[in-house]
Amino acid sequence: QVQLVESGGGLVQAGGSLRLSCVASGLTFSSYVMGWFRQAPGKERKFVAFISGSGSSTAYVDSVKGRFTISRDKAKNTMYLQMNSLNAEDTGVYYCAAGLSLTGSEGLYDYWGQGTQVTVSS
Repeated sequence: QVQLVESGGGLVQAGGSLRLSCVASGLTFSSYVMGWFRQAPGKERKFVAFISGSGSSTAYVDSVKGRFTISRDKAKNTMYLQMNSLNAEDTGVYYCAAGLSLTGSEGLYDYWGQGTQVTVSS
């Protein structure tokens, strides 16, 4: 049974930082593209970033480039999202996902976590 469990969310002031983690189990971690998506209040879930199975390829939505960094640790079966210079528009529920394609399309991800709330106060 595949499980993805996010953690690290919370309340932070604008300009602050958070690091999200996603621990994966039940799958061959290095074989999967891992992605982060977020859903702002009252809005659809949207792509944030992905990282290839090897970690050599990454991609970000334009609004987080230069502020967020995605990474993964094969030994720990864990993916991270380091978020710096946070602003109110970054508020939402952050989901990690696993799939087999290098894509920002959520329909192509096979497994999802339950989400972790990030709230940025201005």
